[in-house]
Formats: sequence, C-alpha cells, structure tokens
Amino acid sequence: MSNEIINTVHAERIAQELNINRKQAASTMQLLDEGSTVPFISRYRKEVTGNLDEVQIASIQDLKKKFEEIDQRREFIIKTITEQEKMTPELLEKLQSTWTLSTLEDIYLPYKPKRKTRAVMAIEKGLEPLAKIIFEQGAGDPEALATTFLNEQVASSEEALKGARDIIAEWINEDAVLRDKLRNLFTKEALLKSFVVTGKEEEGQKYKDYFAFDEPFAKCPSHRVLAVFRGEAEGILYSSIQPEEEDALDTIQKQFVQNNTPFAQQVQLAGTDAYKRLLKPSLENEMRALAKERADAEAIEVFAENLRQLLLAAPLGMKPVLAIDPGYRTGCKVVALDAQCNLLANDVIYPLEKNYKQEEAKHLIETWVKKYDIAAIAIGNGTAGRETESFVRNISFENRVLVFMVSESGASVYSASEAAREEFPEYDVTVRGAISIGRRLMDPLAELVKIDPKSIGVGQYQHDVNQTQLKQSLDRVVISCVNKVGVNLNTASKHLLAYISGLGPSLAENIIKFRKENGPFKSRKELMKVPRLGEKAFEQCAGFLRIPDAQNPLDNSAVHPERYPVVEKMADDLKADVSSLIQQQELRKKIQLRQYVNEEVGLLTLEDIMKELEKPGRDPRDEISVFEYDPNISKIEDLAPGMILPGVVTNITAFGAFVDIGVKQDGLVHISHLSTNYISNPNEAVKLQQKVKVKVLEVDIARKRISLSIKEASENGSLRPKKHVQGGQKPMDRKPQSKEPASMEDALAMLKSKFKR
Repeated sequence: MSNEIINTVHAERIAQELNINRKQAASTMQLLDEGSTVPFISRYRKEVTGNLDEVQIASIQDLKKKFEEIDQRREFIIKTITEQEKMTPELLEKLQSTWTLSTLEDIYLPYKPKRKTRAVMAIEKGLEPLAKIIFEQGAGDPEALATTFLNEQVASSEEALKGARDIIAEWINEDAVLRDKLRNLFTKEALLKSFVVTGKEEEGQKYKDYFAFDEPFAKCPSHRVLAVFRGEAEGILYSSIQPEEEDALDTIQKQFVQNNTPFAQQVQLAGTDAYKRLLKPSLENEMRALAKERADAEAIEVFAENLRQLLLAAPLGMKPVLAIDPGYRTGCKVVALDAQCNLLANDVIYPLEKNYKQEEAKHLIETWVKKYDIAAIAIGNGTAGRETESFVRNISFENRVLVFMVSESGASVYSASEAAREEFPEYDVTVRGAISIGRRLMDPLAELVKIDPKSIGVGQYQHDVNQTQLKQSLDRVVISCVNKVGVNLNTASKHLLAYISGLGPSLAENIIKFRKENGPFKSRKELMKVPRLGEKAFEQCAGFLRIPDAQNPLDNSAVHPERYPVVEKMADDLKADVSSLIQQQELRKKIQLRQYVNEEVGLLTLEDIMKELEKPGRDPRDEISVFEYDPNISKIEDLAPGMILPGVVTNITAFGAFVDIGVKQDGLVHISHLSTNYISNPNEAVKLQQKVKVKVLEVDIARKRISLSIKEASENGSLRPKKHVQGGQKPMDRKPQSKEPASMEDALAMLKSKFKR
C-alpha cells in the first residue's frame, strides 16, 4: 500500500479509537509529521485539529506509532509467508485487516519457523499421515492403524499414537480461532493467585497479605498486581493467572472433538496436552504481560498526574527568600537569595542547641531578614524541620515575614548533580541543597525541572514499572507544564528552556550563550539570530517565551508572533496602538471578533488572543497560601485517635492519599475516607499540596503507620477540593462506597518509595 493509503487507514483507526472524526486525526498526524510539537499544536493550531487538547493529540501520537509498528510487523510476516510460497488471497486479506499484534501473531504462528518441537520430530518420523487420519475422527481402531506406521524410528503403536497426538496438539495450539476464544476466557475469567514460597514466611512478612491470595484478574487493582510481581521477583511468592482448567478444556473439545469414537478420544487427549503444555503457558505469559502493561499504565498515570500537580504548585514569586536546610548535629545550612534567585550569603546556624549558639542563630536570621529585605523563609521538611520551623516562628521580625515548610524530596539528588556543580562550583552539596529549597518556594517549576522526576517522590511503585514508558510519560508532563506556564526568555535556566516546544538541550545552550554574549533579548525576533535556531524552531517556541520589558507588549504574552498582524489590525481599526488595546478594557469590548476570521484564523484562536490581551503573560498557577502544622504535634508519639489536625497532601495513589501532618511520617487516607460520596479516583477529592484537615483513626508506633480520615474530619462530612488550575472532577453523587481496603503493606511500600532526605 502507498503511504497515502496507509495514513488514511491509520487516521480512520485512530478516529474510531478516540471517538473523533477522521479529519481531526489526519490533520493532527500531518502536523506531527511536519515536526510540530504537542504543546504547539494544542495551543496554536486549534482550527486545524478541531480544538483537540494535549491529551488527545498525545494519544494520536501514541496510536500513530503503535500502528506503524504493527504495519512493520505485518510487512515482515507477509514477506516471510510469501517466501514460503504459502500465501493465499484469503490469508493476505486476513493479515491486512488485523490491527492487534496478538491476532497477527496468532495468524502467523503456523508459518513461523520452528525450533525442533515434539511435533516436528514426529513429522520427521513419518507420523503426519497418521495424525491427519486421527484428526478426521472417523470409525476404526487407532491402535491397529498405528501399527502400519512402525519403522526404524517408531518401535510401537503406542509411540506412533503419541507422536500423532503431538502433531495434533501443535495444530490445535496454532489455531487462531481457538487462541482468540481462550484469550477471551483468560481475560474475563482468569484468577490472579499468589502463594508464599515454602520457608520464606518470616523473610517475606511485608507480603503477608499475598501468602494465599486470589482475585479476578480483570478486577485486580494495579498496585496489587505490582505487589505480587515484586514479591515473585524477590523470591517470596509464586503466582499464576489462569481460568478454571475445565472451562478451557471444554472450549477446546467443543471446537475439535466431533464425536465419541476411539479416534475422537485421541483428539481429546491431544487437546488436553495442547492446553497444558502449549496453550496455557503461552496465554498465561500473555496475561502476565497484559497485567504488567495495564498496571504500569495505571501507576504511570498516577505518577504523571502527581508530577503535574507538583510542577504547577503555587509559586511565591520572585521575592527575596531566606532558605534553611535543617539538621541536628551538623547544624542548619542557611542561605539568602535575591529576587532573581542569586545567592547573596550562606552560613551554618545551630538553632536547636540549648546554649549561646541558639541566640547566635536568632541574631543571624534577624540580621539577614533586615539586610536583604527578606519576604519569606523556606524551611526544608526533613530531619529537624518541625523544630526549626518552631524556632523561626518564635522570632519577632520588624516587618511581616512568611514562613513555609518546603518539601526536600530530591533536593539531595540535585545538590550532587552536574547541574548543581555547574551553577555553584565553589559551594558544597549542603549549600546547594539549601539554595534548591529556597528556589522551590519561589518557583517550584523552574527548580524541579532540574531533577529527575523519579527522585521527587510522588510515584506509585515507580521502580517496578516500565522505565522507558515512565520516562516518556514524565517528560511529556514536564514539557506540558513548562509550556503551559511559559518562561522568561531573559532569566530562564537552560534546564527550563530545554523543555520549551521546539528547543531541546542544544538550542537551550545556544540561547544561554547568546544571552551572555549579547545581553538580554529585546524582542522575540532576536531569537532568529541564535545559532542553529531556524524558522521551524522559532515557530514552535516563540509563543511560549516571554520578554517582560519588550518594546512590543505582545512579546510578553502567549500571542504567537504569526498572529501579531491580527492584533495590530484590531488596534488600527480602533485608531489605537497595541499597548492601549491591552490597557483599556473599553477598547477591547468594541472588537467584533468575526470581523477578523479568515482561512487561517478562526474564532478559537481569536478568543485565545482576547484572553491574552486582557491579562498578558498571566501565570495559570494558583496563588500561594501559608500553612501551619499543629504546634502541639511534632512526633508520632504525640498522636492519638480522634485528633483533628491540619495537613498537606504529599502523594496520591490508586488506593488513597498520603498526608503530612508534621510528624516525619506521612499518614494514609484510604480512598474510602476521602469523601462521603462514591469516588473511583482519589483525584476527584484531593489534589497534591492541598491543605486539608484530617482525623486520626489509628496509630501504630512500632510499625510507624498512621491511618487518617478526611471524611470524618470535615464538619460537612465531605471535604471538597479547592479550585486548582488542573482541576479535577468533584466527587460524584453516587451510592456510598463499599469498603475495599488496600493492604497496609501496600501503604508501607508506598511510604518507602518516597525519597526523604
């Protein structure tokens, strides 16, 4: 088939799967082929795609790749069968109409070059004619017939019949119709079972819930699947995924056993052997791969959504900050940063020592706050964080200074990284870590992009999932967030610029170098002077880069340069300039958008332009708010069931959410305790970094486990989430949820996956 026909077929398949029209799929595929990025297409090509969002465009990208891989495999199979001179028009039609790899492989199986199987050896012994006669299941005596096939390699009728059954078993195994039936049976009816390996009971206590576990495969949550597979990988558990054997054998008999003759009984024996020796292991491996793929997808989706919420967390903004990385024995590392995130001063203080050093620490903080006009103090939430926070809050400053606890997750990874050494070669890891804490408060997105997302500690079983898919998904989230917010072209780091649509690490480096050599960019047009940044890269990146003090105010907006003439025409028609159009709402109200619609620019783009003119360069993130833990609670021993405490959501999983209540150990709010209304996804009730009130249900000091409830802490019985940029469905009005408790081992594993310093 020609490329044009292939693309048409792909577009039709994609349109069906995503429930969009073929034109939307085809247009988006063409834009992707031309080198356009997902953020650019979703933002600046709405008329072309029919207003598809980033998720839909990314899905088209993924499906396009998937179908291209299927096409490559199909082409190889057709070539192989043709070379064997076994291709028929019917077989070719069947191959060309198949769009799943598993079905394609089923069709190919009889023609696939084989290793020396039992069936191949039986055929070599001359037993294929015997197998064909038996398979027809006519009248007669199989034993008597088998004696006519004895030769130097076949010594007895029993051996002849066994060889014939081996051949029939392979025929049954290679039947595409049967495999499809059994695949459906496995998918719908199989049970996932796990058992403890004898002698591993004590060593594998954390997997105790899975020592004698079974659950319908189709309904088993991803975190349980991954827990079972991890226990198996560690040698603690062994597992199986299969339906009732009787049901599978019945399916085989219905298709292949025609009567109750002695020959049919031989076919029945061959069918049983085919299932136990060939079909069951093959399909169970397929189901394991499917279970892993499905569990990976769910876990990656949870991780990606958590990362998105974390990256889009409310920034303090560009204000002078004092940052403290707490510690006991080695003291607290303290740094002062100016509004541009530059390091002004650094030192070590000992606020937790009950001697003169405590007074010295207080004096230094007071002096720096005044000297550097500090607007806020960021304190790491790791070791000694609560105690340091309490110390700082007891200091009386002349002016109001906000105090924030900031997550340290991944800060140690950054401080030892090449990026940190490049930024601060003269300082050690402790100073770099404190700087990172301060910068996280000022702009979480700009700082967190420097860290491998897997080190941030907001994932579910992140080390068990497919690492390639995880990286691809997380990179896509980072790209989406960076382009959603936009970056200041004159202050952004190369790490931030690298995620901008159309750039990448190499062009980001070139921009930084150009900026150092030529000073700040005065307009977006100057980007064309950056080495190797051509017209296509400019088209893809320009709209996401901001220049706050540019001569053209549109350079500090999300209006793309290709649409500047439209805005200028609007201004000219009103006998005003662009600046006046931005500043005066009355002028904007006079604009009749339909007057500016043409072949390239539609109402969707014009409406986006009007939103930008109303508030150019607006930051889509929430405004930051101050949070304080309960001052009477600082360690797990202080907790008691029934307490109502403030907390911050630090991680969201498929089975609930983890909340930091200031005791160095996050507590679990099971999904059944997030809302009085039925919810299937914790994101319907809470968001990452959301401030919540929780009720302590249970405290296990020995195992460091805390069970919490948002539902019971709320006066109204259900805590509704605050409005966030990314949003989330409100809890739906359904029947109360039946309790399906996740194991505490799952919760413990989740806690251990958090990277706390």
